[in-house]
Amino acid sequence: MGCQIGSSCNPFARSIRTVFGINIMFTHALHAKWHVKNNDGRKNMTNLISKYNVSAPRYTSYPAVPYWDVTPPTQEQWLNAVKVSFDESNQMDGISIYIHLPFCESLCTYCACNTRITVNHNIEIPYIESILKEWSMYLAVFKDRPKIKEIHLGGGTPTFFNSKNLKLLIDGILSTSQITHDAEFSFEAHPNNTKRDHLERLYELGFRRVSFGIQDFNPKVQDIINRVQTFGQVEKRVKEAREIGYTSINFDLIYGLPLQTRGSIINTINKVKLLQPDRIAFYSYAHVPWLKPGQRKFTEVDLPVDVEKRILYEIGREMFLEEGYVEIGMDHFALKTDSLFAATLSNKLHRNFMGYTHNYTQLMIGLGVSSISDTWYSYAQNVKKVEEYQQLVEDGILPIFKGHKLSKEDLILRKHILNIMCKFETSWKQENEQCEELYNALERLAEMEKDNIVKLYSDQLKVKKKGRAFIRNICMAFDSKLWKSQPSVQLFSNAI
Repeated sequence: MGCQIGSSCNPFARSIRTVFGINIMFTHALHAKWHVKNNDGRKNMTNLISKYNVSAPRYTSYPAVPYWDVTPPTQEQWLNAVKVSFDESNQMDGISIYIHLPFCESLCTYCACNTRITVNHNIEIPYIESILKEWSMYLAVFKDRPKIKEIHLGGGTPTFFNSKNLKLLIDGILSTSQITHDAEFSFEAHPNNTKRDHLERLYELGFRRVSFGIQDFNPKVQDIINRVQTFGQVEKRVKEAREIGYTSINFDLIYGLPLQTRGSIINTINKVKLLQPDRIAFYSYAHVPWLKPGQRKFTEVDLPVDVEKRILYEIGREMFLEEGYVEIGMDHFALKTDSLFAATLSNKLHRNFMGYTHNYTQLMIGLGVSSISDTWYSYAQNVKKVEEYQQLVEDGILPIFKGHKLSKEDLILRKHILNIMCKFETSWKQENEQCEELYNALERLAEMEKDNIVKLYSDQLKVKKKGRAFIRNICMAFDSKLWKSQPSVQLFSNAI
């Protein structure tokens, strides 16, 4: 009969852990899937991973940033695009605001975000003043008082700022705006420097969702990525957030980090399960040392790759599902009490530069260095250096340095890519959902259909269960810009 769960020859039986006095055994069918039974299926998945693990955009936008227009929009062009989108959407949907707070006291070496490492907190007020000046430039073109449906504070480390200064920032935004009845305010928090005062002050300002950057609980992994935080620190912050009244707590976890093993992933997720976050973002580590030199603290030899990396995700996925989480879109999981799950049921899940959300807005304004704004018809990104950003704003100039106006084809392809990432399917039954590049995409997808990744019909596509591991590859088939201009150097992290 072969090895039984719990027998001495079973490698997963040796993954028994005692976590804070609780005996937990990893008894998932995943062991059978990858190690004992279904060898043909395992071999097939191994072959598919080898075949499709290529450099691929993450599709936080379409087109991806490297394929935006060569010539950026002028100030006048961009503000006109914002005005048109605002006039179309403010009364109906409201708008979203993303605020980038780039400062961190130390560098997390896995991080690919735009950050500024400093221990000088005197920069807080000047930076907030710059953000509010930038916001005032947008207010000047809005016809009405903006209705805010979403605010997200990202970074960097938003809780680098003290709570009094965060209140100054948010009050400056809200004093000029209205708030929709279904608004959601969220922020990213580092467990090490987030204080109860941060949680209380932001709750008073309307924030109800907090995302804690965990990544991994293994001490060796934490050390090599320079992100050391204990389970006790995280547990304390989660308990405080719940006592205060936060209704949605998210954990960011990453698989594929240096020195991660199957055992360390199991141990990390067992600890996560004890805290029961409402949402979990289980991201694939993006190894891009040519863009982020901090990642050179370790080498490719330290990284789990290809099939081994995917096994880490499958282990996590099975553990989340067993705990009652539901897979949402790509790399996300939520309890059935969370709004992301409700959005999935009602077919209203949306994805923007801030990630998955249940709140759709046509217009998103990005404030702060490197932040990206989206009018639906066009994008613009702010400059990436703090000093340049502040000087431009001080001079009354919007600090954008690149952008893209979406063509009719771009808009059609963007919608299909969003559908695939949010619904695992898309259709082209209506004429306005069709373009020449769509049919080129279907030709490219023929190979994926042979590999049982997608199912193609005359007027729709559905992602097969096995195909969820290859969502970025499926989206690539629709990427007209990429196919027309293949990069000569690697621009993106690998798809898997």
